[in-house]
Amino acid sequence: MLLLGLVVLVVGVIGLVLSFFGASIDYKHRSAEIMNMDVAPGTLVLWGAVSTLLVVGGLWMMKAGAKQGWKRRKEQKRLTELSDKLDQVELERRRGELSDDGS
Repeated sequence: MLLLGLVVLVVGVIGLVLSFFGASIDYKHRSAEIMNMDVAPGTLVLWGAVSTLLVVGGLWMMKAGAKQGWKRRKEQKRLTELSDKLDQVELERRRGELSDDGS
């Protein structure tokens, strides 16, 4: 999810950059141009709104992915510690059985 969030964020940022710096607006004729394509001013506003939503969505997805990864690493650490404790108890139990049989 972290990688998908990064991709969505990049797409949104590219859209915002194009709408801010790649657009030329002709106020006299009420038209706009993005990448040499004539668009209505409302389309330019919609383009910016969608790009902004993509940026926000990408940031949210990255946050959720990082949080999920952090929880997974924390759980894995806890399971590793429990496994090490179990191995230690099992080793002590075997040593105790060998010392009882050897007497």
